[in-house]
Amino acid sequence: MPAWNWRLWLGGGTLALIALVALAASWLAPHDPWALLGPPLAPPGREFWLGTDMLGRDLLSGLIHGARVSLLIGLTSSACALLIGITLGAVAGYFGGAVDRGLMRLTEFFQVIPAFLFAILLVAIMRPGLKSVIVAVALVTWPPVARLMRSEFLSLRSREFVEAAHSLGLGHRQIIVREILPNALPPVIAVGSLMVATAILTEASLSFLGLADPNLISWGYIIGSSRPVFREAWWLSVLPGLCLFVTVLAINLLADGLGDSRNPLLRARQGGVA
Repeated sequence: MPAWNWRLWLGGGTLALIALVALAASWLAPHDPWALLGPPLAPPGREFWLGTDMLGRDLLSGLIHGARVSLLIGLTSSACALLIGITLGAVAGYFGGAVDRGLMRLTEFFQVIPAFLFAILLVAIMRPGLKSVIVAVALVTWPPVARLMRSEFLSLRSREFVEAAHSLGLGHRQIIVREILPNALPPVIAVGSLMVATAILTEASLSFLGLADPNLISWGYIIGSSRPVFREAWWLSVLPGLCLFVTVLAINLLADGLGDSRNPLLRARQGGVA
């Protein structure tokens, strides 16, 4: 029996708990995160468990609702980046030749541009908002997926099952989607998990700089708005920072666990130990 994959379970369980809190934010949050409820910069206490910010808003409610925004942007932008990267990488790796060279030059163009500076430029051009942040994060994170998918398709397109599909008269689209893609996806899963962490940190950085949607509260927004009062109310910056740390750590543990579960050598070693 294989050993217990503690990274997979710990990371997945923590992330599931954070996602549950985000989904139930309207019921779990004690107050409206934008409501002015108490004295400014009130320390954590019985009335406000995690204190209040400069305007007297409840920090706990802000953190709970911020989880929803951070996870929404992280998951949506990563899904868009995966769609772009998988599509371009699959086409490049399958057809090769001039198509491969052209798409790889496009991928390299996006890779040589500093990702965060490019994201800032895109958000500034499209105006700060939820959609602009999602588009910006997706456009700066898809190139690694495209290169990975291309390498998988290059190694799989000459396999026997692909040649058999050609001999049966299947079209290019059917071979790509039905035959090669399912076998090329497993390595992308771990990369996709890490992309969610990158997207959440990028959104937090953009919010910290005031480039996110001002009408949506997120962990990065809370940290950025609390900069001027860090010495007087350190918890306003530290607590949302801890939320980011725990979320990113959980995603990384989940990605490591998924990678370990697909490693045949490690599975065999664990099975021998068990």
